[in-house]
Amino acid sequence: MTFNRRNERETSEFEEKMISVNRTAKTYQGGRRFRFAALVIIGDRNGRVGMGIGKAKEVPVAIEKAKAIARKNMITVPVENGTIPHDIVGEGTTSRVMLKPAGPGTGVIAGIVPRSIAELAGITNLLSKELGSRNQINVAYAVFDGLKRLRTAKQVAALKGGEQ
Repeated sequence: MTFNRRNERETSEFEEKMISVNRTAKTYQGGRRFRFAALVIIGDRNGRVGMGIGKAKEVPVAIEKAKAIARKNMITVPVENGTIPHDIVGEGTTSRVMLKPAGPGTGVIAGIVPRSIAELAGITNLLSKELGSRNQINVAYAVFDGLKRLRTAKQVAALKGGEQ
């Protein structure tokens, strides 16, 4: 939830989850100056999810920027019976994430970043494995790459020109 100019709460249909805050420092003559990067995931638990990275000199400003970027970068994930339609490997820079559908009652068996993204997308049963770099930002990019490339059976049939 954010505040508008009159300090009234604005309600949002999306849930927000802050995954990480990175701090960097640069040394100047007067001392160190810090900057922050925040990774935020937003989703409606109904197939829509977004990711944003905001950078600023203060943490709250970085988080607000990340939320705004996440709203702009929303994707729709095909969810069938609480899981994804097929296996897929998403790639983001040096990270790869393998996502597999799971049967009912399995739950989300995944690391922190894939679990957060899956839960906010409305996926309740999923298996995943992080391959390569485990950097949280790169893993988030890899998960989003995998989720963007998911297709339902109807979408594949439409692409091939057949019927199902």
